[in-house]
Amino acid sequence: MSGLTLSVVVPVYNEEKLVRASVERLRAVPLRLEVICIDDASRDGSLAVLEALRAEGTVDVLLRHEKNQGKGAAVRAGIERAGGDVIVIHDADLEYDPFDLPRLLEPIADGRADAVFGSRFTGSPRRVLYFWHRVGNGFLTLLSNMLTDLNLTDMETCYKMVRADLLKRLPLRTRRFGIEPELTARLAQSRARIYEVPISYAGRTYGEGKKIGWRDGLAAFWHIVRANWFGPRHVPLAADVRAEAEAPSSPPAHTTRA
Repeated sequence: MSGLTLSVVVPVYNEEKLVRASVERLRAVPLRLEVICIDDASRDGSLAVLEALRAEGTVDVLLRHEKNQGKGAAVRAGIERAGGDVIVIHDADLEYDPFDLPRLLEPIADGRADAVFGSRFTGSPRRVLYFWHRVGNGFLTLLSNMLTDLNLTDMETCYKMVRADLLKRLPLRTRRFGIEPELTARLAQSRARIYEVPISYAGRTYGEGKKIGWRDGLAAFWHIVRANWFGPRHVPLAADVRAEAEAPSSPPAHTTRA
């Protein structure tokens, strides 16, 4: 799409049974992709599966943390290594459908957006699961919106797609699931043009391997407050980054000899 390369950052922790299918589904998407997987010290056979995928060329970049550091740390490592024009986060399970990615990329490719969030709650097919998860997600999104002055419907979505030149300049610090509210806050502070696109969602039960729980919800409350009221806030304006990207290169200076 418009010659853009999409870097897909895939944090992996104990997903031996699903990670191959997840990455292979990614590769079937009709986009120019760079797939970056980060094994966050998995205790099952995830690393062996990833190493096989790397040997096959299905994974372009494989990183590994010797100690478990959390989703945020894995995402930040992937962002640092990304070489594409646009970056998106993709979980290693099968909850998100990578065939939604071309629609997420459209507002960035045509110059309307700096970032696009995939919303699970705006009309697309989704698996019906936990009521209190939905209530908690709605509360966290509401609190985030109050502090960022955005009107998102799904702040906690995994599918956050951002222009690489902007994302690499955001001061992200969170190591675990707090990466979602922190990234949202930093984009708001950078005055990024944010779009939402409906996506499908097939959430897992805890018996199927879902990892996030009520403790993560409480932690997210603190991360929303911290990211918006404390910590590094002086990020480059998205408009400045766009101007740098669009500015023509200066001609070489001429040297005059006396």
